Amino acid sequence: MSVPEELRYSEEHEWVAGLDGEGGIVTVGITAHAADALGEIVYLELQPAEGDTVEAGEVCGEVESTKSVSDLYSPVTGEVTAVNTAALDEPKVINDDPYGEGWIFKVRIADEPGDLLDATAYSKLIEED
Repeated sequence: MSVPEELRYSEEHEWVAGLDGEGGIVTVGITAHAADALGEIVYLELQPAEGDTVEAGEVCGEVESTKSVSDLYSPVTGEVTAVNTAALDEPKVINDDPYGEGWIFKVRIADEPGDLLDATAYSKLIEED
């Protein structure tokens, strides 16, 4: 299972890219492990829209697959700056490319992210699943 080294991860299986980037805007998605466990994703509901605020650890949407429905949690706190409308329209892109075209939303982080895991720690977490 692919666990990119440059990303950070939540225990709820979301990933965060761009923590070291300028402007404080990060990209959020769900991990390949989560997408694989869910099966074919058929519906994505995202509660915040551009301009709304998300809180780290709080539910911000749902991912529905042929197997189940799972809550989507924000791994960071801040203002949503973009929503991946392509993933909303065709959620299967999350299964096909979870770390690329399957990103879900972007956030201008308000403060330092808390307890995000590095790739090694996340790999250990998913080995225990």
